[in-house]
Amino acid sequence: MLRAAIASLTLFLLQAPGQTSSGTGQAEAVAGPLRLTLEDALARARANAPQLLSAKIASQLAHEDRSQAKAALLPSVNWFNQFIYTQPNGAPSGVYVSNDGPHVYNNQAVVHGDLYAPGKLAEFQRSIAAEAAARAKAEVAARGLDAVVVQSYYGLVLASRRLANSQQSLLESERFLELSRKQEQGGEAARADVAKAQIQVVQRQRDQADAQLAAEKARIAFAVLLFPDFRRDYTVVDDLSTTPALPRMEEVQARAASNNPDIRAAQAIVQQQSFETKIAKSAMLPTLSFDYFYGINANQYAVYNPEDQKNLGSAVQAQMTIPVWNWGANRSKVRQAELRLQQAKIELTFAQRQLLANLDSFYLDAQVADSQIASLHQSEVLAEESLRLTLLRYEAGEASALEVVDAQTTLALARNGYDEGLARYRFAIANLHTLTGVF
Repeated sequence: MLRAAIASLTLFLLQAPGQTSSGTGQAEAVAGPLRLTLEDALARARANAPQLLSAKIASQLAHEDRSQAKAALLPSVNWFNQFIYTQPNGAPSGVYVSNDGPHVYNNQAVVHGDLYAPGKLAEFQRSIAAEAAARAKAEVAARGLDAVVVQSYYGLVLASRRLANSQQSLLESERFLELSRKQEQGGEAARADVAKAQIQVVQRQRDQADAQLAAEKARIAFAVLLFPDFRRDYTVVDDLSTTPALPRMEEVQARAASNNPDIRAAQAIVQQQSFETKIAKSAMLPTLSFDYFYGINANQYAVYNPEDQKNLGSAVQAQMTIPVWNWGANRSKVRQAELRLQQAKIELTFAQRQLLANLDSFYLDAQVADSQIASLHQSEVLAEESLRLTLLRYEAGEASALEVVDAQTTLALARNGYDEGLARYRFAIANLHTLTGVF
């Protein structure tokens, strides 16, 4: 009933107004459930994850800030058009003596440039560092997403394996229940053996239901990362047994030192704050700029005036602005920028220490997980052999039902333990690769 309700709700949501499926999605639905590899899952998550898309947009915004800061360093050209009407009063200028006449026409090309503007230059350098920091943060988000996808992918594989193991354990307990009933009918086993076998079957049924629920929840959670619309008709390739080799510690250290986005982001932020300090200090320096005008500034909208004098011409002006007094605001901004630079350096030092700590921790975790795989597999093989021998002894009347149940429980734990060991190694490798960028 629960599955039917969930399926009906899913169908209703997919057919709700305003939700349309792309041609690709329709083709996939017709072709049947998707079969995804880890590479497919990574590609789909990178295309749909909102956190990564937001980080990429932030990087693009920082690039536009850099373009704008660079443009501010270059001369700008504008075309200025203006008409001024002044009420006549018989005087040449009209009622406003500041004007040149009742009619004033301005039609000029204006070129403005800065000859000396240290603040704008520092702003451009700051935007370069800010763009580098945004790109590094986008890579941090991408690597974090990849690690989440790897963990979710093999988490789903592990949940599917646990479900298969629970089904196998249920089948084995049902076989033992049938065997104990035959032994009871033949007078070779007590009623207590049948009761013990029945209890084991009921427990395995509950274990299977829990494993089924865990697998469905893992599938739903993973679908949120992979698909822009909610869907559950997909499967993943189980390559959990194909464990990748653990790279050497020296190789991991070299890659982490040269290709770690957390360190690059912290370094870029330090550079950004150092240029913020320069910007604050430049506010106490003079600035020099110029303007070049070419066009008409006359009482007639014409190239020549009534006296046959040329109205069309050019003019150049230069201005220097010298800051004198603003009640210590500029010095306060300098101290504020220096404090932020100090804070950025502290965070860079912490990021470097954190990288070393994570490197050792993740590598040790991967080493331990790798070393335990063979032992866990051997335990599974031995548990299978122990169950087989215990069943033979039970059939011969040399073992109790409790021993058989104990052997079945040990085998179930050994199966899950081996699969969990494989998944643990994959998780450790994924965490290690967040430091090196290799997935």
